[in-house]
Amino acid sequence: MYLYDYIWFLPAILICAVFAAIASARVNTTFAKYDRVRTHTGISGAETVRRLMVRNGVRGIAIGRVSGKLSDHYHPTKSVINLSDSTHDSVSVAAVAVAAHEMGHVMQHQDGYLFYRVRTALVPVVNFGSMLAMPLVLVGLVLEYMSVSSNADLGFTVAMIGVILYGGSFLFALVTLPVELNASHRAGEMLLEEGILTTDEMPGARKVLTAAAMTYLASLLTSLVYFLRFALYVLSIFGRRDNRR
Repeated sequence: MYLYDYIWFLPAILICAVFAAIASARVNTTFAKYDRVRTHTGISGAETVRRLMVRNGVRGIAIGRVSGKLSDHYHPTKSVINLSDSTHDSVSVAAVAVAAHEMGHVMQHQDGYLFYRVRTALVPVVNFGSMLAMPLVLVGLVLEYMSVSSNADLGFTVAMIGVILYGGSFLFALVTLPVELNASHRAGEMLLEEGILTTDEMPGARKVLTAAAMTYLASLLTSLVYFLRFALYVLSIFGRRDNRR
């Protein structure tokens, strides 16, 4: 890229980096705050998942344990909810909220939640697209330089297919945001309905889940900036090529 192409990109990515750092710090501080608040029921994160499974008639899902902090995740292909060391045995409001959030993903899977299905379908597309995006742009450039009047747009078309495939990462981040927000909403409802948390404890749980959602928003904005940079870069290359003809 030429220097003036970075005029908008550098400030934009800097803003995204600052926002991502703030979001990450907020997650850690919010979790730490409510990790010191014991639930009235004294139920752990793992027990929360077990009770919510029974209540919702969910079978065939194992509860695993992974090292680290806030590394919790639901693995649909392996049918397991992996709870981190900071969640599995903890009886704090924060741990229970995180565990219920992962159970929210299980319910999305069970109910066939649209955005969850779209995100799952995008996984191979994103992996495939990330490998082919740049090669397709390079092939497009070669075709552009070798083109004759009968197929003058072929190189540009191939390159734009690469841009679209690269945009799969942005689309994945875009779909992920409503998936995470919905899982948090389901978590709050289940915690209250099952009586795992009281109405007085719910504000703390929501703060933990809201802070986590901010990290996904940061990822979405960062993904958008990189996609725009890539798309504009490809367009500028072909634009300069046309101007030289």
